[in-house]
Amino acid sequence: MKILLLADIHGNFPALEAITEQLRQKGRPLDQFDQICNCGDSTVYAPFPNECLAWLEAQHSISVRGNTDDGVIRLLRGQELKSPKNPDKRRMYESTFVQLAPEARQTLLALEPTARLVVAGWRIGLYHGSPEDHEEFLFADTPESRFLEIAQGCGQDIVITGHSHTPYHKYLGNVHFINPGSAGRMFDGDPRAAYAVLSLEDGRIAVEHHRVAYDVEAVVRELARQGLPPIYSEMYRLGRKLN
Repeated sequence: MKILLLADIHGNFPALEAITEQLRQKGRPLDQFDQICNCGDSTVYAPFPNECLAWLEAQHSISVRGNTDDGVIRLLRGQELKSPKNPDKRRMYESTFVQLAPEARQTLLALEPTARLVVAGWRIGLYHGSPEDHEEFLFADTPESRFLEIAQGCGQDIVITGHSHTPYHKYLGNVHFINPGSAGRMFDGDPRAAYAVLSLEDGRIAVEHHRVAYDVEAVVRELARQGLPPIYSEMYRLGRKLN
């Protein structure tokens, strides 16, 4: 069984296209994966939310919602956007909200905060932050004691998360913790898209982390065309969180 792992796409469709093409070149077209799992924050910051949500739907992915998705959902429901407070960030949420097509709105509103599945006998939990807190950051250097606490109560063999934009695979407390990194908005100084491939065969687990260059300038051009804050163009070029 092979599962494609994605997280934190953030409306970056050129990155999804590059991931798809790299997999094809590696002899792993999307239709050869048994499942695609997406850990949320599929929208906001890059300017292609409709394309990203349509791609996830077309691939029958199992997706959960992240905190940026939550913000857009609040706007879709006519509720106040309580955070972020930064005016540039708020503008990015609002730009996503106003351009969402009806089908994309339906997809976003249907997302749940968590998903659980059993694959080849493995109990898998899909979360944005952590099993205990939707917005908890689990980094590669988060103390092992915190991962062990989560392992004791999660009831899963594999915990897949996003939110921290940090790729890793840890085995602690008899639980595999996997973060595929951010497909659409990396913060480590490497602007390439990140994703992972999870293989479950004969009771064994393997995780491959990958990076792939994508057309950053396509994102930059569309941000400029929409008149969005230029700081985000630099963010995508540098692969850094600038605000």
